[in-house]
Amino acid sequence: MAGRLVLDGGTVVTMDGVRTEYASGHVVVENGRIAAVGPGPAPAVDGAQVVDVRGCVVTPGLVNTHHHLYQWVTRGLAVDATLFEWLTTLYPVWGCIDEETVGAAATAGLGWLARTGCTTTMDHHYVFPADGGDVLGAEVEAARVVGLRFMLTRGSMDLGRSAGGLPPDHVVEGIDQILGATSEAVDRFHDPSADSMLRVGVAPCSPFSVTTQLLTEAASLARDKGVRLHTHLAETLDEDTFCRERFGCGPVDYMASLGWLGDDVWFGHGVHLDDSAIALMAATGTGVAHCPSSNARLGAGIARLRDLKDAGVPVGLGVDGAASNEASSLLEEARHALLFARARGGPQALTVRDALEVATIGGARVLGWDEQIGSLEVGKQGDVAVWRVDTLAHVDIVDRVAALVLGDRPPLELLLVAGEPVVERDRLVRVDEQQVTDASREAGRRLLVKAGVAG
Repeated sequence: MAGRLVLDGGTVVTMDGVRTEYASGHVVVENGRIAAVGPGPAPAVDGAQVVDVRGCVVTPGLVNTHHHLYQWVTRGLAVDATLFEWLTTLYPVWGCIDEETVGAAATAGLGWLARTGCTTTMDHHYVFPADGGDVLGAEVEAARVVGLRFMLTRGSMDLGRSAGGLPPDHVVEGIDQILGATSEAVDRFHDPSADSMLRVGVAPCSPFSVTTQLLTEAASLARDKGVRLHTHLAETLDEDTFCRERFGCGPVDYMASLGWLGDDVWFGHGVHLDDSAIALMAATGTGVAHCPSSNARLGAGIARLRDLKDAGVPVGLGVDGAASNEASSLLEEARHALLFARARGGPQALTVRDALEVATIGGARVLGWDEQIGSLEVGKQGDVAVWRVDTLAHVDIVDRVAALVLGDRPPLELLLVAGEPVVERDRLVRVDEQQVTDASREAGRRLLVKAGVAG
């Protein structure tokens, strides 16, 4: 489908600045970018392939703002645990990952993200066993093969259990090693160009697994390199207690004291934020990756999504690691964001279009990529999702955006990234799904045997 492609006859939801929608419209993609969007039949385009998308909703590709791809092969463990219990159980397993394991997990995880409408994802990888090989390179190759736009963040942990942190000492690194490897990752992989398929960020893991020195120096490194900053923050009440006992303040105030607020920063989760923390984040443009399914799975709580949006905090969605969200469906996150917001704040706390917004242009803004992705506008990247809503599950839902957000996940008729097909008729087209499945199964089996979890 490279070259000129016309999507004709579908309901087009642009997510542009005024949230334009066309009950029947068209999208033209040319040389990887959107060349036209409008109502009614598409104009004649010489040499174009025309795809009839009647019965479908056409949206921007979804944007995932928080994930841990390596966890794909450790799903289904510690299923009834709190966050800290879950981490304590899984850290020893993750300490056994290697390049081959991560490659298989990332390919499977990225493939499933694509199947659920995701065209751009970040990944927060923070476990680096000494004998693990080139795990970041394995992730980059997986994204290339599957065909997704990718923001890789080089994570880290330097605060082991013996020093008062949560992770066991054997999975943490020294600060000099971390900063050197992070700088190398940015130099090796980061592409800041307008057509970039690969960007890199700096991402120490969390206040309870990294030192103050690492957070401070990581922020300096990121700003010297001109890349973004990310970490987990305010996910649980245990974390809030940890920060207050260790640092004498709440998580956001602690990060503010280290230079960790700004429009180049986003935090994963942001569940336990008081009014002053939200106001401070809004004033500085600091973003949040809202992960409703993972937060519910671990019993962490429900983020104040409506309050965050009303304050002007940039908010996107994240599926989070597959070991705390076995479904790993980005479209499901939009539905859960809506339902949980209403459960917390009443029936008008979030609209169906608000939910789609945080899944698309909201996520693009959080990643600092909103000039290129997140909406269907002329000149933007041709990252497009086409959802079929004329089958039994959705055909009688009058509002097609409601069909997408409130209904069951519809068949994904087509997913384009930079104008290239990644999914067609609910199947991956750039990789063999059965081979990916088999490789993932075998990688998971080997890992659990190596970690002593399975025989």
